[in-house]
Amino acid sequence: MADPKGFLNHEREIAKTRPVEERVKDWSEVYQPGSLLPIITKQASRCMDCGIPFCHNGCPLGNLIPEWNDYAYREDWTAASERLHATNNFPEFTGRLCPAPCEAACVLGINQQPVTIKNVEVSIIDKAWDAGDVTPQPPERLSGKTVAVIGSGPAGLAAAQQLTRAGHTVAVYERADRIGGLLRYGIPEFKMEKRHINRRIEQMRAEGTKFRTEVEIGRDIDAAKLRKRYDAVVVAAGATTSRDLPVPGRELNGIHFAMEYLPLANKVQEGDLTVAPISAEGKHVVVIGGGDTGADCVGTAHRQGAASVTQLEIMPRPGEERNAGQPWPTFPMLYKVTSAHEEGGERVYSVSTTHFEGDEDGNVQWLHLAEVEFKDGKLEQKPGTERRIPAQLVTLAMGFTGTDQQNGLVEQFGLELDARGNVARDADFATNVPGVFVAGDAGRGQSLIVWAIAEGRSAARGVDRFLTGASALPAPIKPTDRALAV
Repeated sequence: MADPKGFLNHEREIAKTRPVEERVKDWSEVYQPGSLLPIITKQASRCMDCGIPFCHNGCPLGNLIPEWNDYAYREDWTAASERLHATNNFPEFTGRLCPAPCEAACVLGINQQPVTIKNVEVSIIDKAWDAGDVTPQPPERLSGKTVAVIGSGPAGLAAAQQLTRAGHTVAVYERADRIGGLLRYGIPEFKMEKRHINRRIEQMRAEGTKFRTEVEIGRDIDAAKLRKRYDAVVVAAGATTSRDLPVPGRELNGIHFAMEYLPLANKVQEGDLTVAPISAEGKHVVVIGGGDTGADCVGTAHRQGAASVTQLEIMPRPGEERNAGQPWPTFPMLYKVTSAHEEGGERVYSVSTTHFEGDEDGNVQWLHLAEVEFKDGKLEQKPGTERRIPAQLVTLAMGFTGTDQQNGLVEQFGLELDARGNVARDADFATNVPGVFVAGDAGRGQSLIVWAIAEGRSAARGVDRFLTGASALPAPIKPTDRALAV
């Protein structure tokens, strides 16, 4: 145990963010560099090394949290990094982007503030990179088997790294011009600088993984032909079909899916564009959708110089404390103020968009909405609550409905879908097509980065067993598993 009295002697402290007036002028990560260094060993000492560590079950990866908390408290950063990597290929991603269901399941959280698990995690991995402890791990021998991974998001990268280290020859296919999937073009730079992705890609290249960018399976290469070329295929193409809003005026100019808007801002940061073709500069911006993607749109709009930013959510505002229906250790739906929300804008709950209004040139100018309430378990509009708000740029951030079926990948492989429109799979993550496996959002539906990495690792074990008859890779989760927090 790190410190038997750590949770009594130290209160919870988290990483400090840079001043709002400073950070909205750039695209660097919002946290103050070095703000964790003076406090992280004390925060790690708050871990009680519980007899039953519910944080393990709260984390889909089964991270060995009490173990690396103890090493962090003792400042044995090399050992902490080893235990961290034992279950997680990319802790610098999850340490920055995961909503930390492990913290919701922390036993200390029953009657105190939980351990800052996420901050400890990111401190360990950042120190490991700085110390040179993160090195390539190429296989000792090759199996002679080949695997194609479709998609380079966290699920695809995790599967590829595991399979490469198992000795298989792996090629990752990505339809975008750079590797990373939504990590690259969905997550704004201020949440995770892309240098973190770049150095992981270089590590994977040194291990032997091959990358093929600007190749879309189903369009550029027939999926059935790809299957014949490789001994196995992992479909990790994500759930990229955005949920639309079919209301009058949807066709007006200036209304875009979040995933049309966010990647352009990232391309500016990559140096591909000087100015984003879709920009919030000087405009009244409305973001429809109250989740993390919506918050990413809010933060992006602030940095582009929006005149105003309003975020709409159809559901009621969550409470600030757990309610009886979400007891510990489940993941509670709480009111959350992200760094983007700290920077300004208005959040409006329990409203539904009725229609859009444009000018004579076909550009959106107004969004009409009405308040909603639950009646007999259904959301209904409240009479007399209709109003309009200015909207010269609207981003739709209402989630995703399933994997892309327009490019022919699903049809060409002959993959079966489940009732939710995701690729169906068995307990080994195998589809109905022999040798074709699925991992991440393509099989699970829109979910968390930590689930994507967990599924990529588990699918890799299924592939390894398929190719060799056995596998030394870590035991998989089941596709139907749910952590207590999700």
